[in-house]
Amino acid sequence: MGHSSQAQLRLAALRGAMQRHGIDACLMPSADPHLSEYLPEHWQIRRWLTGFTGSVGTVIVTQAQAHLWVDSRYWVQAERELCATGFELKRIGVVTDPGPLAWLGQHLRKGQRLAVDGRTLSVALHAELKSRLADDVAICLDLDLPGQVWQGRPSLPSNPVTVWSEQLAGQSRADKLAMVRQQMHECGATHHLVSSLDDIAWLLNLRGSDVPFNPVFLAHLLITRTSATMFIDPAKLDGNIVSALAHDQVAVAQYDALAAAVRELANTDRLWIDPARTASAFVLACPAKRTEAINPSTLAKARKNDIELAHWREVMAIDGAMLCRFFAWLDRAIAKRADEPLTELMIDEQVCAARARSEKFIGPSFATIAAFNANGAMPHYRATPDAHARIEGDGLLLIDSGGQYVGGTTDITRMVPVGEISEEQRRDCTLVLKAMIALSRLKFPQGIAAPLIDAVARAELWAHGLDYGHGTGHGVGYGLNVHEGPQVLSYRAPINPNMALLPGMVTSNEPGLYRPGQWGVRIENLVCAQASGDKGFGQFLQFETLTICPIDMRCIDADQLSGDERQWINAYHGNVRAILSPHLDGPDLQWMMERTEPLPL
Repeated sequence: MGHSSQAQLRLAALRGAMQRHGIDACLMPSADPHLSEYLPEHWQIRRWLTGFTGSVGTVIVTQAQAHLWVDSRYWVQAERELCATGFELKRIGVVTDPGPLAWLGQHLRKGQRLAVDGRTLSVALHAELKSRLADDVAICLDLDLPGQVWQGRPSLPSNPVTVWSEQLAGQSRADKLAMVRQQMHECGATHHLVSSLDDIAWLLNLRGSDVPFNPVFLAHLLITRTSATMFIDPAKLDGNIVSALAHDQVAVAQYDALAAAVRELANTDRLWIDPARTASAFVLACPAKRTEAINPSTLAKARKNDIELAHWREVMAIDGAMLCRFFAWLDRAIAKRADEPLTELMIDEQVCAARARSEKFIGPSFATIAAFNANGAMPHYRATPDAHARIEGDGLLLIDSGGQYVGGTTDITRMVPVGEISEEQRRDCTLVLKAMIALSRLKFPQGIAAPLIDAVARAELWAHGLDYGHGTGHGVGYGLNVHEGPQVLSYRAPINPNMALLPGMVTSNEPGLYRPGQWGVRIENLVCAQASGDKGFGQFLQFETLTICPIDMRCIDADQLSGDERQWINAYHGNVRAILSPHLDGPDLQWMMERTEPLPL
């Protein structure tokens, strides 16, 4: 049975469950009880129901309509995958589309009932939803309607938790918890609930493998002024970890005991939650007063310490060397295409195999994007056995990949010419490179809101009437989530105090340009904000480029680069040569040396 037929049957089953429970609309965010970006299979409700395989989207089903909202990264992909499923694509960001919550406000009438699993709805979204709906529209948070009709739903993962040593972390578990308690004291909180998995892993110096691409584990953490309790499947922990946690006054309780523990708080207690990262199901019935603010650990872990950055630089050298081996192989494979066909799937296999040669490699940090020509115009495209392209003829190959290592996380995008590329393709690559260099060279006041510097990169494209739909950069975790807040480089993002750029923050720098049906371009490095000096006008910052890998200048019209841009490229490639030469030999070293030849000034 095709996926469109399956989607129709599942949609009918869901509507049957809605009718049995007297539900008029069912809202399904792409979320789990930890509000994660990447979800365990158990929580892949939207993918199971609709067949849409992108990483994010919001579904609303009524008896008469079924909609999926996605942003511009997924419009082309969703249109293809939703064909004949019974679901209609809704485009987030289009002026004429109100968005899912506003749509509910427009279509639900007095006395009607909306179901949404409260474990997948953040406190912040619950508040926004209530503000959108009429007062007498009931919101039912205790119904998991998709779960009632999902036959063979995968169970929750139960993979073992491992220790992230203090040598890697640069700070002890006890010190991190003390930092949180100090901030709790300052705001008068008696308890602090942490449900975001990256915060918990960072705070406790632990790692796991419950979630694809992110080395985290399913747990909640309730911190008091003197102790803490981690709610987790105890089978994940060995005796040594339990003892080490106990030494730091961290007890262990069953994963599903959190809601009851929170309900037991007194009305004289004050519970600190991050409303954007805490599920409404766990706290709306809590009798304690609430403080709603960003998790203190989110801001603390965004500022990498010197030990973390030292390990990360070592990982970047390893990753760069492995990628040079991969790209050297790719050039040979492209040259032999007539005899040995090359596909996007082979790119994914080979880049992962190259990284796996390092003993520090844990796994990919996200699903590799290997996209040839028109597929590159979909920013989050992923080749599958059922839908992928052969790399034949002429064009541009976009490769966005990353690795999780013991000691750091990588995320890099490079463009590769295949055969002869056109002048238009070379011009687009050059404009994107100029945008990336502009941000790389920027100096800016410490504490500036990250969205405000987005325009520096886009200016190179705006000057030609061009733009791209995604952000220019996202925060990156240290051996954690490849997408990590709070900072984001996007003029579309709301500006608030948590967006301040501070020393030690690691961010991607990835401008792009996409021509639907033709090709896409993106060039990406990771950069770290570092002190640049104070000349009497306050402390300034500048970016240290962490990524160490050649930029393929065969895609670039060097005549269009300014003298300063040429100098930046030469300095960057000189650094690549100095760092990677000891890690390479033979044809791989020769490939790297050829790709880092300095440009004439």
